[in-house]
Amino acid sequence: MPINEALLAAMKAATLIKPNVRKTYRIQRAAEALVAKQTPPNPKCRIEDAAVPMPDGHEVPLRTFTPIAPYGTAFPGADAVGAIVAGASADDAGNITPRGTILFVHGGGWCTGGINLYTQACAHMAVRLQRRVISVGYRLAPEYRFPTAVENCYEVARQLFAGELPISGVGGSVDVDHPQSAAPTAPTGGGDISATIPAPDPDSIVLFGDSAGGNLAAAVSLMARDRGEFMPRTQMLLYPVVGNDYNPETSPFESVRTNGTDYILTAQDMADYIDMYRSSVADLTNPYFAPLTAHDLSNQPRTLVLSAEYCPLRDEDEAYARRLQLVNDNVSCYRIHDGIHGYLLNTSAVGLVSTTYRIIEHFLDDTPLVPAPGTGTTANAPEGGDAWQDVLGTD
Repeated sequence: MPINEALLAAMKAATLIKPNVRKTYRIQRAAEALVAKQTPPNPKCRIEDAAVPMPDGHEVPLRTFTPIAPYGTAFPGADAVGAIVAGASADDAGNITPRGTILFVHGGGWCTGGINLYTQACAHMAVRLQRRVISVGYRLAPEYRFPTAVENCYEVARQLFAGELPISGVGGSVDVDHPQSAAPTAPTGGGDISATIPAPDPDSIVLFGDSAGGNLAAAVSLMARDRGEFMPRTQMLLYPVVGNDYNPETSPFESVRTNGTDYILTAQDMADYIDMYRSSVADLTNPYFAPLTAHDLSNQPRTLVLSAEYCPLRDEDEAYARRLQLVNDNVSCYRIHDGIHGYLLNTSAVGLVSTTYRIIEHFLDDTPLVPAPGTGTTANAPEGGDAWQDVLGTD
């Protein structure tokens, strides 16, 4: 189907991605820092900062987002959105008992992005899904190349599953020094959240990552299986990087050729990001670097893969889901129609984000997934069309 040109134009106008990422990643980081400073607080979410020691002594920053009001409620002066999540509960002070914990790993080609840029998205995620969200500030390439980022994420996940993270209700005290970390002014913002958030049940922990973060989440699951220290039960991968070849002449995936030039993230961008992240040519066939190269994908978590129709990674994402399905139960894969890589952070793509959360709620909470019209041309064209495609036919 043809892409919604108005949506594409709006996303191109708003994107921070610049040509030649090798030369501009530092500018990208500076621009992201400015954008992050403009992020308005979310009155329905409490935010706390902490730091997690790594084996080499480095401290990885975390940002924790805890919902303090059910999704669908409104504070004075705010409009209610959606419906209260079934099963969410609040005490007399209004504090929410989260339904689980999401360990979120941000995208950015392993070189950009960060917990500051993703603050608004993670706050919305926490409130929408009524789950605590822990965002990981892993070390970035090219200053820190593979496997630093995945080892950082693995260690944070290990500590989370062991109940050792220095955050409320898990393993210790927190440093509440982020500007949005103060108790919100909303009427439900009081209370001691450490008293209302228990240490996470391993069955309630979800690994979630977008783009390069999806790569890291998938790699952590493989690494956890191989090392045997813990095992995630659930993972969600949003347009993840799972392959290693973005040369249109050699890639086995047609989406690298059809979607690799005109849709914000280009095939050349991906080739540059790969080169900036890898430490050696041998990394390209390491399953912790490119999960699709793994010879064995058995014993992986229950998995949701979300691909984007106009993303160069679309075909590799769906191939990864199919390979997972061959040896694992409970694998789901949906293609988001009209989707462009990176839409999670783009305010012009509110319809795509809403569609994504409907699928996630279906996957996590078994809410009904009723076919819905798409967000772009499919919503307005006489022939109609759905907002997503069930790639594996699991529903």
